[in-house]
Amino acid sequence: MDLGLAFKGIIIGFAVSLPLGPIGVLCIQRTVNKNWRAGFYSGLGAASSDALYAVIAGFSLTYIINFIKVHEILFQWLAAIVVLFLGVHIFATNPVSEIRKFRRKGSTYLQDYLSTLIVTFSNPLSIFVFLAVFAGSGIVLHLSHPFDALLVLVGIFSGACSWWLILTSLVNRFRHKLNLRVLWWFNKLAGASIIVFVMVSMILMLSGSYKLL
Repeated sequence: MDLGLAFKGIIIGFAVSLPLGPIGVLCIQRTVNKNWRAGFYSGLGAASSDALYAVIAGFSLTYIINFIKVHEILFQWLAAIVVLFLGVHIFATNPVSEIRKFRRKGSTYLQDYLSTLIVTFSNPLSIFVFLAVFAGSGIVLHLSHPFDALLVLVGIFSGACSWWLILTSLVNRFRHKLNLRVLWWFNKLAGASIIVFVMVSMILMLSGSYKLL
């Protein structure tokens, strides 16, 4: 039992999740507008997507990787459009109605999880991130060593979850100090930041020098 593999997986999962992109903004927004669980379950969706792409990259499933390479431009634009709609939705969201809806219908944590999973999974170019990370760390997954592979993948998922736990817990600590007016402006700022992120990404993609990650 090589616990070092699990530790490496945790470091990889944490590091890959660390950049605060659109998904991070979404998790923060849901933590602020709903509660800690809504933000954390949203993060779990992203962590699950990362784990799935780690499986593809780790086992070098070439037929999937080659398909993505062939349609790389299409996937870049698909991911950009999905994230753009996410930003517009957040920008247009009224926190008052969202809070009322959340209190009336109760928890929708499964929806929070699935929506983030779908948004994150819409960008299969993340596979190349894991390919680079695995190559740099010297980790290679083999079907002949299923337990070692499982340790790495569980570590990656755990590391990603750890980051979302830390982020949403920190945000939740201060969310009760925000009034409805601040929440309204926060939604506008969060939505606008995602929209700007996507628009800049699109411009860079047109110049051929950027990949939306």
